[in-house]
Amino acid sequence: MANTIAQIREFFQESRQEFKRVNWPTREETIRYTLFVVVFSLAVAIFLGVLDYAFVQILEKIIA
Repeated sequence: MANTIAQIREFFQESRQEFKRVNWPTREETIRYTLFVVVFSLAVAIFLGVLDYAFVQILEKIIA
């Protein structure tokens, strides 16, 4: 049991050290990347929506 607690303690100490070494993005970079993801996701959603609408219209003309 004591060995397990020591291993857990060591894990958290090493994790804390790793977090200090991480090169975190700046606030501006985070905002820029987030905006890019949102805009890209909207663009893909619009593109797929247009394709869906076009295919529905084509299928309605073929079936009707």
